[in-house]
Amino acid sequence: MADYPAHLARRVTLRDGREVTIRPVRRDDDLAERDFIQRLSGETRYLRFQKWVHSPSDRLIHFLTEVDHDRHLALLAVQERDGEAEVVGEARYVMEPDGETGELGVVVADDWQKSGLAGVLMQALLEAARGRGLKRMEGFVLSSNRPMLRFVRALGFRAEPVEEDRTLVRILKEL
Repeated sequence: MADYPAHLARRVTLRDGREVTIRPVRRDDDLAERDFIQRLSGETRYLRFQKWVHSPSDRLIHFLTEVDHDRHLALLAVQERDGEAEVVGEARYVMEPDGETGELGVVVADDWQKSGLAGVLMQALLEAARGRGLKRMEGFVLSSNRPMLRFVRALGFRAEPVEEDRTLVRILKEL
């Protein structure tokens, strides 16, 4: 396991004036991560996990927070509210066995969508992936998720149909 990459933490002011801290996930973020997922609308959870997730399992929370910061990196967007850190977004990659490709995931709380937060998270994730030496980033998006497909195309991703599953689109960006 790599050391905690504190150098990736930064404070950001979004275009709507709200401030967040972007930082790598920590093991002790398990309760905040669970709360974040539970606060997402059912539709947002479905679009992120590509299946219905009513309540996050302990196994899912473990996967999301027990990262090695090397082959699996997760960046959280955290807002301080009443002295507590509230997760309002996250972006992550998991390195593929080729050691050159990261599979990504990103989700933003419903009331933070269209604030610019997803773009900030994705730029931070792409920078971290480049710094790690990854050569490409890819992911799978539901073909019905048109806002996400527009978003990633604006970031320079290509979108390709998945022949085996027409409900998915593969997105790919060379770093």
